[in-house]
Amino acid sequence: MEIFGVVGWKNTGKTGLMERLVAEITSRGLSVSTIKHAHHTFDIDQPGKDSYRHRVAGAAEVLLASANRWALMSELRGAQEPALEVLFAKLSPVDLVLVEGYKRDRHLKIETHRAATGTPLIADDDPTVLAVASDCDHPDLGKPVLHIDATESIADFVLGSVGLGRPVTVVSE
Repeated sequence: MEIFGVVGWKNTGKTGLMERLVAEITSRGLSVSTIKHAHHTFDIDQPGKDSYRHRVAGAAEVLLASANRWALMSELRGAQEPALEVLFAKLSPVDLVLVEGYKRDRHLKIETHRAATGTPLIADDDPTVLAVASDCDHPDLGKPVLHIDATESIADFVLGSVGLGRPVTVVSE
């Protein structure tokens, strides 16, 4: 499995880019899974549902299954958040795992950036950020800058970077 990340500050378009990349890359016949980091407490379960009741009662894991999908919920119950490598091991084999977030981890990444947010570029100080997907130019960056809406070009860059496509040399768009 190849791994590539999408990082950026809040409201810079990470999730939208992830969604478009999954659609574009799977349309090319490759299999893709995703991992999304949440910085806050989240719950995919609903109070009152049987699975919620099992979890609240103390179950370490609850596996919910139907004819359409299954989901495994694991409760950490005070244990440390698992490392990204541990999470990769839980996935079924695919061609590419796209990771949203985990900006401090050492896998290859592209950064999303929007001028309106006024946030600094992560790419300035992080060699694992290979390129920036932005709505503005960054002429002094020294790394490829692709337009944030140029999904096909970004997919080409990602796939080329992990060896699943032809190598791509991108000049700022």
